[in-house]
Amino acid sequence: MAEELSKPFDKSAMTLQERAEHSKETRIQIISFAFMIGLTVLSFLAVGTEVLATGFVVPFILLLGVIQFFLQLFYFMHLKDKDHGWPNMLFSSGLVLSAPVVISLILLLGIVKW
Repeated sequence: MAEELSKPFDKSAMTLQERAEHSKETRIQIISFAFMIGLTVLSFLAVGTEVLATGFVVPFILLLGVIQFFLQLFYFMHLKDKDHGWPNMLFSSGLVLSAPVVISLILLLGIVKW
């Protein structure tokens, strides 16, 4: 029995269609990872080169961060998949409820601070 464990498998347990879907999903994951690395490099360059005005750099980096946040949610946390209705709904409701709280705290602290 133990000598059988060291032998390679003749066939995969996955069907040809499952292997094609897995290959496609892997390719999408690698492309999205490379795109997110590109967004990170772009934000580092925006700050490091000091070519852009400070008033433009901060909103630009925040925009890149929001784009990267949603890409990571949809691709790496698999919220784009078909059978993830409840996690999508719960996450969306959390964003809808927390966004006004964060905005009001920022405005409150901004008004009190100055």
